Amino acid sequence: MIEGEEEVGSSNLGKFLEGNKEKLKADVVLVSDTALVTNDTPSIDVGLRGLAYMEVEVVGPNRDLHSGVYGGAVANPATILCKMIASMHDENNHITIPGFYDKVATVTDADRKALGEIPHSDDEYKKDLGVKALWGERGYTTIERTGIRPTLEVNGIWSGYTGEGAKTVLPSKANAKISMRLVPNQNSHEISKLFEDHFKKIAPDYVQVTVTPHHGGEPVITPTDSIPFMAASKAMEKTFGKKPIPTRGGGSIPIVALFEKVLGLKTVLFGFGLDSDNLHSPNEKYGLFNFYKGIETIPYFYQYFTEMKK
Repeated sequence: MIEGEEEVGSSNLGKFLEGNKEKLKADVVLVSDTALVTNDTPSIDVGLRGLAYMEVEVVGPNRDLHSGVYGGAVANPATILCKMIASMHDENNHITIPGFYDKVATVTDADRKALGEIPHSDDEYKKDLGVKALWGERGYTTIERTGIRPTLEVNGIWSGYTGEGAKTVLPSKANAKISMRLVPNQNSHEISKLFEDHFKKIAPDYVQVTVTPHHGGEPVITPTDSIPFMAASKAMEKTFGKKPIPTRGGGSIPIVALFEKVLGLKTVLFGFGLDSDNLHSPNEKYGLFNFYKGIETIPYFYQYFTEMKK
């Protein structure tokens, strides 16, 4: 199946699945939209975070104003929006929306220990990203922050005059796009409602706020004791020469939960890319090594899956 709406929420896929259950009968779903730890360290994702994506608008005066004539007397929506967003993390970088963590699944010490065995260097991570220090929820490692913990991030923010040169404007409104990555037991609809209620509650009287939910998706955990997973693991061990490490993916693939809900099918997250492939960024890439390694490995999955099913 090739589906082109993944980045806008796959709004039509659910309807298609419901209407074509017989045509879509299968043993397992194979998704290759995930990454390896490194080209030398094969891995298979066994979980993905969900997503709740929102757009917010903060409106002050009924038109753009001259910042000299009105500045200091009228609240600037851009300033207010920035303050509201900043208030959504506390001094420990913990999300402050009431109820946000209420249903977050507890990760066992054994699982955290297993995550700690994934090869990772914060120094190399910082060097690759060109940053001097890392930021995140206190008490968790980089791997944990990007795999087993929920997040709230600003994806875009705009207001006022952004063209060349100067225009001394006090803008009428300010906007932002905000996404929240969710972990098992959190629900995208519930989190969207918590966000909307909180954002409106913290808005001061001198602005008006509109919150518009966009698409979302549910977090998933895939079994590691199933025939499909064991077949994938064996296939990767065959072509890489070493057993793959189970990892948690930080991104979201909403169709995985959708396939399970509508078709009753589990998914094997059998990807071959790298997190350093500039995903969602200019010059997004996919290495030839990874492309050919996928071609080499996936046929073995079919072979081993067929053999194990007998």
